[in-house]
Parts: sequence; structure tokens; C-alpha cells
Amino acid sequence: MNSRCVSMNSRKLSGHRLPSSSEDDVLETTRDQHVGDCGPEADGGETMVHFSHPEHRLARFDFPYLFMCMGCKEYGAGKRFMCQACGFQLHEFCALAPPALHDHPFHRKHPHLLFFVKPSPGGGGGGGGFLRRKCDLCGKSVRGFSFRCASCSFDMHPCCASMARRLELPAVHEHPLLLAQDDGGGEPETSFVCQVCRRTKRSGQHVYQCLPCGYYLHARCAKDMVNGLYVHGVVPPEKKNALATAARVTVNALFGVIGGLIEGIGEGIGEAFVESIGRSRRS
Repeated sequence: MNSRCVSMNSRKLSGHRLPSSSEDDVLETTRDQHVGDCGPEADGGETMVHFSHPEHRLARFDFPYLFMCMGCKEYGAGKRFMCQACGFQLHEFCALAPPALHDHPFHRKHPHLLFFVKPSPGGGGGGGGFLRRKCDLCGKSVRGFSFRCASCSFDMHPCCASMARRLELPAVHEHPLLLAQDDGGGEPETSFVCQVCRRTKRSGQHVYQCLPCGYYLHARCAKDMVNGLYVHGVVPPEKKNALATAARVTVNALFGVIGGLIEGIGEGIGEAFVESIGRSRRS
């Protein structure tokens, strides 16, 4: 493995880049991708041909606007590779992802490769269907490309794979954040509150922490720092929809209560009106 590969590995994804495998579920490469031991790379002119969009070259851009990555089907903002002919876009980490990873810190159970796989159109790989796979780090559905363990059902978004055990996120905290261990030694208290979403830890959730400060951050919340959403102040549509749904439920409940009160008042007025008519007839 050459020094350039090692350098790219330290900047892009945790684990070690390995040569492409001949497995059917490993992403095939093209002659223009400069894969070798590294996987796809941008050339000196900051352009590349990616296997997922071979008809046009992709150029590197950095825009503070929301976009949907056509590789992993996740939102992002900021750095991306984009086709200027048709608008096709990929996260930078999706475009430069290697064919396989080894010894990733988020999956220590198996020391073998995690293959960068294509989504299955039938549903088992996240492309639809009844049983949709979920990322084992952030818990969100896998709808596009992912790293999948060949020996178990472990799945991970490319964005999640780009996060390491130690994160430096000056936008949210002045100290480096370390991934809490799952062996009991560094597991955070169950009563902690994530400083971004203000929610507690659920079973199986990965958490970053700064023990001296008592600062905690869900891995799924840290993901928005990596994909550029938080830095650029972008709220993805899925979160807006969730807020709108909650608002609709609250309004409907409120109208239900008000409707019940009005109905009760109406019944009382009606009964009083009937009694009044009865009294007038008797007199």
C-alpha cells in the first residue's frame, strides 16, 4: 500500500483500505477510477469518473446548500462531487470510499472485510421492500450504498464509516470527543443527555463523550456534523416533516378537546331549550 493511500485513509474512513475483492456484492470499478489499493480518487483536476455515474465526469464542489447523495440516499451539505451536465451528486466520502474496510472501530466483532455493497432492488439491501435494513451506528434505514459485514447483518452508512473513535468537532465542543466503549469500562451513564438533540441514550446507541466536561453526543447527531448539515445550519426535510407531524397531532388533539367542549355546551343548551318549550306549553 503506497503512502498516498495511507494518507487518504486517515482523512476519509476509519480502518484500513484493502484491494478490491472478486465477491459479487463488492462494487465493481472502472478503468477511470484509479482504484488500485485505494479505491476511487479524484484526479489532479479535482474531477473523477465514478462507477455509479460513468456517463459523465464528476467535479468537486463545496456549496452550503442541501442535496441528496445519489449513492447512499442520505442528505448532505457542503463538500460533494457533482455532475455539471445533469446534476448528479455524491457526498465526498461516498465518492472516495474504498471497496472494502478492515478492522473498523465500530465493528470489532469480526476482523474481516466490510464490503461496500450495492443496494438490493428487492428490499433486503435497503432498496425498498418490507424488511429494510438499518445502519448499526445511527439507526437510520439503509436505502443506498453501505458497508456490510460478510459474516453477519452489520450495516453502516458510508458517512457513519467516515467517523473515527476520536472526533474533533469545534463547532459544538472545544475538546475532542471519544467514542464510549461497549465493554462497560467507558459506558456513559444512562441519565446523560445528548447536548444536540437533548435526549437520553437508548439501548444499543453509540455515544461520543468528553468525560472531563460531562459532554455527550449521540453518534447519529455527530453524523450531521460530518455530512455538513449542522455546520451550514441546514435542517433536512425528514426532520421538518417530523416536526410538522408533531404539530399536526397537537393541533388535532386541541381541536378534539375544543370540539368536545362545544358539543357538551351544545347539548346543555339544547336540553334547556326543550325544557323551556315544555314549560311554556304546560302554562
